[in-house]
Amino acid sequence: MDVSADVQERCRELGRGVEYAVKVVCGQLEDDPELGDPVEAGGEPLYAVRVDGEMFEDCPELIVRYAYGPPLLEEGRVQVRAVEAARPLASGAEGPDPADAPDSGLGEWEARQAAAAWRRVESWLPAHAPASFATLCPGAGEEDLAVAEGAFGRVLPPSLTALWRLCAGVRGGGPAVFLLDNWALMDLDAAMGVYRARMETAGDGLWKAHWIPFASYTSVDASSGLYLDAESGEVCWWGEFGERVPRFASLSVYLEETADRLEAPSLLPGLEPGLIDGGLAWGYRGDPPEGWTPLAG
Repeated sequence: MDVSADVQERCRELGRGVEYAVKVVCGQLEDDPELGDPVEAGGEPLYAVRVDGEMFEDCPELIVRYAYGPPLLEEGRVQVRAVEAARPLASGAEGPDPADAPDSGLGEWEARQAAAAWRRVESWLPAHAPASFATLCPGAGEEDLAVAEGAFGRVLPPSLTALWRLCAGVRGGGPAVFLLDNWALMDLDAAMGVYRARMETAGDGLWKAHWIPFASYTSVDASSGLYLDAESGEVCWWGEFGERVPRFASLSVYLEETADRLEAPSLLPGLEPGLIDGGLAWGYRGDPPEGWTPLAG
């Protein structure tokens, strides 16, 4: 079991009970390395496991992210990559006050990464998939973002704010479904509408207040899609019947993988970009979508 000095220091910052809780989790992972839920992160096999803080003294609810795959898999090793509080620590609780925590710096970094990745996608589209480029909406203004924050009842995650400032959704049909895994970027009105509708069923446990939808099945069909967990930072898939699956470690990771696969499709295995009627679409060569032509040779 590998726990870096940085992660150990982070455990000490979060509270006295965190080190012991993580030690217990590490013991569980040695017995069952696939205890956590898989999280895609730039092609690397990562997992995330949630720790109930009530089981340990002086310990908040935690999310422990760890790697378990080649070459670690062959060596029988698990490597803990990060330990974070699942939600902001209350003022006065053991550990850093959220106002003093480095979350703002991390948020700014995430925002820069998300914006840079989106600009790579946006600059790629005109030359290779002009029909998809034509579906892009202008960026949202500050008043629009303020309205959205009121609708979601929270300050928007910086990465999502950065994305919506550059492009506040898409319009149109098939060519608009071009995000990695064939999702359409929601406009703010659609995202707020889905959030309101889903929150009406929140009592059934099918939706949480900190889940912010940002991509959907198509630009007019939001029966399924992707949401950003404002507490964990993860991008997760939701299904029509209440299914929820973590997909990417963060929004910036999702956008970066999209850009990487556009710019170097032959270097990354699996899903690859292609065209359907001049619009970007994602597929597999072994099972290509109808009318799909891969872009890589």
